[in-house]
Amino acid sequence: MIFKAESIDKDKRLDIFLLEKLKEFSRSHIKNLIDGGKILLNGKKVKAGEKLSKDDLIEIEEIKPIEVQTKPEDIPIEIVYEDEDLAVVNKPQGMVVHAGAGNINGTLVNALLFKLKNLSGINGKLRPGIVHRLDKNTSGLLLIAKNDFAHNSLAKQISEKTCKRNYIALLQGNLNQDSGTIITNIARDKKHRTLMSVCPENEGKIAITDYKVLKHYNGYTLVEFSLKTGRTHQIRVHASRVLHRPIVGDKEYNPSTKIDGQLLHAYKIEFSQPRTNKRIEISISLPKYFEDILKKLEKK
Repeated sequence: MIFKAESIDKDKRLDIFLLEKLKEFSRSHIKNLIDGGKILLNGKKVKAGEKLSKDDLIEIEEIKPIEVQTKPEDIPIEIVYEDEDLAVVNKPQGMVVHAGAGNINGTLVNALLFKLKNLSGINGKLRPGIVHRLDKNTSGLLLIAKNDFAHNSLAKQISEKTCKRNYIALLQGNLNQDSGTIITNIARDKKHRTLMSVCPENEGKIAITDYKVLKHYNGYTLVEFSLKTGRTHQIRVHASRVLHRPIVGDKEYNPSTKIDGQLLHAYKIEFSQPRTNKRIEISISLPKYFEDILKKLEKK
């Protein structure tokens, strides 16, 4: 297996580059492979922290990933809609969507394997049924495919932007403009690899978000966001880096926040049923902890 570094990968650590490419490998496993000479950079053995340049070739000896067995677990999960092809679940804040190396229990997938008889297999054993994802600390509606036919249809709807996803977030600070559209490119942050950032047009991927102010509070703004693309951390990046009003409770993009728990909730989703093509719209209320904070702001 050979990967070629692009311009966006310039100065990226070799082990981080591979961690992004080899989703089922842990960072420590990748380091051991590099140290053991099973991964070469331009034909040479190097260290895990070696920085990449554009057009570098990373050659990987045929290796097997660490086997991770995702098992059904009786974890409470709210299914708000279900038919023969799909389900829509209300993911709670703090729950990881699917397992990975070092994190194989307590995920949404563990719960789904217990609750549902069938799940699509397109995304493999670690991510059965998962069409799209929510961050661990983002709550709300998530589409789950029960078969590959439904999975392909739902994924296509997301790609072609006919699946509509709306979120509500509480932002720290007041917005002067009550509505707008944010269009930027987003890529992984070059200094903090677990974060994303706005980047030049020739880097990353385009990210488009519509927003509308729902209510102003003293020092805070309740905003509805509508995704036109589905990039990693898209709303969180656009809120903090473009609007300069980070999400309350988002400690990665808003370190000064004093609230535990990210106030970002996927409250509405609209899509076509894969088999009948009937449009389905589902919406849910804000979680209690979110509502409680809004009530406190109302009193100020």
